Amino acid sequence: MAQAAGAEGSFEHCDVAINTQQEVSDLYTRLEKLGEGKFGTVYRLQEKSSGKIRAGKYFRTRTAREKGAARAEVELMNLLHHPRLVQCLAAFQSPTELVMVMEYVAGGELFERIVGDEFEHTEPSSAQYLQQILEGLQFMHNQTIVHLDLKPENIVCVSPGSHCLKIIDFGLARQLAPDTPVKVLHGTPEFMAPEVVAFEPVSCSTDMWSVGVICYILLSGESPFLGDSDMETLSNVTAAQWDFEDETFSEISQQAKNFIRQLLQKEPGRRLSSSGALLHPWLQPQPSSTKVLSKERIRQFLTRRKWQKTGRALLALNRLTLLTQSPERRVSEAGDEEGPSSSEQLPAQEEEGGVSSAAPGQAGSRE
Repeated sequence: MAQAAGAEGSFEHCDVAINTQQEVSDLYTRLEKLGEGKFGTVYRLQEKSSGKIRAGKYFRTRTAREKGAARAEVELMNLLHHPRLVQCLAAFQSPTELVMVMEYVAGGELFERIVGDEFEHTEPSSAQYLQQILEGLQFMHNQTIVHLDLKPENIVCVSPGSHCLKIIDFGLARQLAPDTPVKVLHGTPEFMAPEVVAFEPVSCSTDMWSVGVICYILLSGESPFLGDSDMETLSNVTAAQWDFEDETFSEISQQAKNFIRQLLQKEPGRRLSSSGALLHPWLQPQPSSTKVLSKERIRQFLTRRKWQKTGRALLALNRLTLLTQSPERRVSEAGDEEGPSSSEQLPAQEEEGGVSSAAPGQAGSRE
């Protein structure tokens, strides 16, 4: 297990070879469940030899497709050795499942921490958070790896007392090839870029749009494209029409607004790159402002996100109930619905409310 210098001294990383000779239970004690998603389940683990706490991401791999997807994620994680990115430390393959042993990131989601009394919330502190996110993205983008699911839930603090961040959840990440366009239709509506909604090729600029949305919310507590439904939100993203609300941005600096403006460009080629964003004046050292930003709107944002996840979970439960009913009743009740929900059209959304909101420690797991 190698150690490398990072923002907090050192971080563990290693090139992981999938272990088919041992079981994860040979080396780790499985503790409580942290959460689950469509891929499988995440548990807290304790390494028997060292006592260190890890997170185990258990993938179902009963089919060749499931096994290929899980192995591809391990291979991708081997390219992501950086202090701002959660690390995979081991992997075990059995006949029916693959277990990724992940770094256990115990500090909780950034937005959840910001609203706490112990965290200050100012423009300079927000700029420091964005700088850390961009450092991780720059490392990824230099290898043409795109995250494709950047959102507040996937930005977490290293430890309960730390302001150092990591990006988690690389379940949707892809490495792009120069002559092979990649189109995707998954993600979370209010953070999706216009090219994703339009089912056009993605690029590193796709992540930069999401950074712009995260920054907008961080500074204002408002979501720039949020509609009354997922479909309305997607329509707003496609139109790429937004502005700075006077009430929420009246005390935000022009440099911060310019930073956001250069990211929320509908045309991907016009957005700042991760390297370019790191050079933006807003992120450069400047006299510290003591002006405290309101936390109330961020609290409201977090409450809404939790309600959204609860609603989707209930929707999934209702669908399951419908499927277990008699065919006649199922057809009758299905006819009363207003058509397919946006979460059916965007499969990844059904997994919201999975691991990263379920546990104080983050496994970097696919929601």
